[in-house]
Amino acid sequence: MGWGQRRSGSADLCAVLGATGSIGASTLDVIARHPQRFHASVLSAHRNVDTLFALCQRFKPDLAVVADAAAEETLRARLASAGLATRVASGNGSLIEAAGGDLCDTVVAAIVGAAGLESTLAAARAGKRLLLANKESVVMGGALLVEALRQGGGALIPIDSEHNAIFQCLPFGRETLAASGARRILLTASGGPFREWAPSKFDSITVEDALKHPTWKMGAKITIDSATLMNKGLEIIEARWLFDVSPDQVQVIVHPQSIVHSMVEYVDGCVIAQLGVADMGIPILYALTYPERRPTPAARLDLTRVGALTFFEPDPVKFPCLRLAREALMAGGAAPIALNAANELANAAFLDRRIRFVDIPQLIERAVEAEGAGAITSIEDCIEIDARTRRRVDDWLGRAGGVSQWK
Repeated sequence: MGWGQRRSGSADLCAVLGATGSIGASTLDVIARHPQRFHASVLSAHRNVDTLFALCQRFKPDLAVVADAAAEETLRARLASAGLATRVASGNGSLIEAAGGDLCDTVVAAIVGAAGLESTLAAARAGKRLLLANKESVVMGGALLVEALRQGGGALIPIDSEHNAIFQCLPFGRETLAASGARRILLTASGGPFREWAPSKFDSITVEDALKHPTWKMGAKITIDSATLMNKGLEIIEARWLFDVSPDQVQVIVHPQSIVHSMVEYVDGCVIAQLGVADMGIPILYALTYPERRPTPAARLDLTRVGALTFFEPDPVKFPCLRLAREALMAGGAAPIALNAANELANAAFLDRRIRFVDIPQLIERAVEAEGAGAITSIEDCIEIDARTRRRVDDWLGRAGGVSQWK
């Protein structure tokens, strides 16, 4: 796939899809610091009209997209009363049109979950410079995304910290891992809040426990994924498509200090690592300005104060989601889509206190087994498998009365 360079000339027009989430907010902070280089021309949110209205006041986009007609009407009225000329649209069709339309050069795909799939593919097909934070879209439709990028001729740069680090550790201008002389990817993980907990304590994990991430401040969904280590499972699948590698070329290593964001090992035995403080503004700025590097207000890394950096393998007994993700990747076809859909529902059910933490991987495994690994050839296949898995999991949870004994 292509890894194109920033356009020269006037300010880049940026669509920030998922503007009210944590990645969207970090992206807009970076854009605000570089008003001559970037203009937030399109902003989208689900139903968080209050926050989106405030962002429209601050950034004055050409277009704002929300989930439904009711939110659209509310936002349009508020913008009109404030004298702002921002156009408003709603629905997935409007989001897809915005991602592939003339109002943006760069698309920041920061919508959480499967909801970001179609707009991400639309941006790729339109040849946009795609800054990808929505790992679920790669998990669901990796092959489709690669083909869309090939057809559109656009560029893709990952902005999640781990894959951005891998991107930085590979030679400039490379197309695949193998062509770079690289042997494997070493994905680092903080290990989440339970890396030192005994397995016997996992039955008693609460929502509050799981939301106490030791390093990163993120949204609830990704924080729970980090606690189960499903985030690393999804990142294994993501790395397979972004860097054209086989599953056995991606190793997960727990690194509690979160200083090394990921590494690439080369065929001659050398390992190149990307290090830095835990600040999402750094990979976002790098992606926006690539291949340049620009100053950032982020804290500087002082290794003399950090002290020891430690690494160890994740515990497969405590964190079965890593195994489930690898198995889904190996099976291919529908399996990763079912994995992702079931994970989103299990994650939400845990946050709603309807299931236990230890039920999350069990629910996911059952859903993947029920769906199987049928072939996918289109985005319609992805959407149908996703919807079918969600109906199936909802039915299991509903028949259990929404309590932890869902089986």
